Amino acid sequence: MKKSTITCDMEGVIETMNEGAEKIFGYKKEELIGIKRVSIFSPGEIVLQNVANWLDTAVKNGIYEGETIFLNKNKEKINAKIRITPTFKNGKDNPQTGYCGVTEVIDKDVNVKINTSTNLIKWLAITRLPFTSASILPIFVIAAYFAFVGDDLFNSSALIFSLMGVIFAHLSVNVFNDYFDNLDGTDEKNTQYFQQVSGGSRAIELGLITLSKTKNLAYVLCLIAIIFGVLTVMSANSSNYFEIFLIAKAALSLGYYYTAPPFRLVSRRGLGELTIFLTFGPLLTLGAAFAIFDGDLMSSEHFINCLLLGIPMGLLTTNILLINQFPDAESDKMTGKNHLVVTFGKKKSRWVYLSVLVLTLLVSIYLAININYLIFVATAITGLFGFSIIKHLFKYYKSRELVKSNWNTILLQAVFCIILILTFLVQ
Repeated sequence: MKKSTITCDMEGVIETMNEGAEKIFGYKKEELIGIKRVSIFSPGEIVLQNVANWLDTAVKNGIYEGETIFLNKNKEKINAKIRITPTFKNGKDNPQTGYCGVTEVIDKDVNVKINTSTNLIKWLAITRLPFTSASILPIFVIAAYFAFVGDDLFNSSALIFSLMGVIFAHLSVNVFNDYFDNLDGTDEKNTQYFQQVSGGSRAIELGLITLSKTKNLAYVLCLIAIIFGVLTVMSANSSNYFEIFLIAKAALSLGYYYTAPPFRLVSRRGLGELTIFLTFGPLLTLGAAFAIFDGDLMSSEHFINCLLLGIPMGLLTTNILLINQFPDAESDKMTGKNHLVVTFGKKKSRWVYLSVLVLTLLVSIYLAININYLIFVATAITGLFGFSIIKHLFKYYKSRELVKSNWNTILLQAVFCIILILTFLVQ
């Protein structure tokens, strides 16, 4: 049998393949070139566990050689030798442009052991658990605020139950979004910037989970969230029952319909961004406040403060969404996801990001003046860090180097929340 020779770009998108590749894997060139990534040939667990190390070795040493398992078009196992080398457009003195993989089928039965840590990472990838920090930290901000303004103002049991409910609700929405993105063809069209911050989890694409199991998992996570929601209500102050229910229902609905039909809010020119702002901002902080406040929150002076505290956190989370739309803009446009980056274009959307950051700082200054002067510390650090991200964004908004700003924007929201928590707790 002929050897398979396949080349790809830095994102893994297939650029060329020979006849041997067609015979070994069972695909025609027109099915893959410029459309699919080389990950289509490997079990998802092997991609998670091994591929990054293979590529690093290839870049460091000029070549990687080993044995692995591939899958053909019919998902049949192929035992193979693999040789990977980096590719360059005009010689090794120029920037790398991708990789070349040469595959040879062997008679030997290859056994690739999947580590326990890989199975853990698999479920972290499917649910995108690490990104729940955007919903967890604002809850702790509200708890810290109540600790700051007085003693015994919040219910610890309600705090724990509401925290768990929000986590599972967030995970459920993440999985639902992946399900609907796969259904509407967004994932298939997205060949840009194969990073964890772009294009959802890629779990279905990698074969880590099937489409039907993705849907089932989303419903299970949603059910668990509802159970914790009920426990929250049972442990909360009776004066806040109705508001807890109303806010929880609104937040879940907005999260679900962000990508789900018939509303598909992400496609409606700014409504997707507004949804994220409300869900991860004022709705989240007010929901947490109603859940944990030991009294009638609506009639207290704390209601407006909890509302206002949610605004800068919601704005910073909106910027996480916004900057993650940059690498996905082309594919999103093809599938009708008319978010702000598609609407304005990448160049103008840089100014949207800047505007959101400035508004965040202005609200933060207001909070410092009216609630706790130490919030000026959070404002200053957020401003310095944020404008360093802006500088990088303005330069690399069309490049895969943008990923640094993507990660730093996630970090910025977390840093702001953590400093807010500390400003309340130190007094």
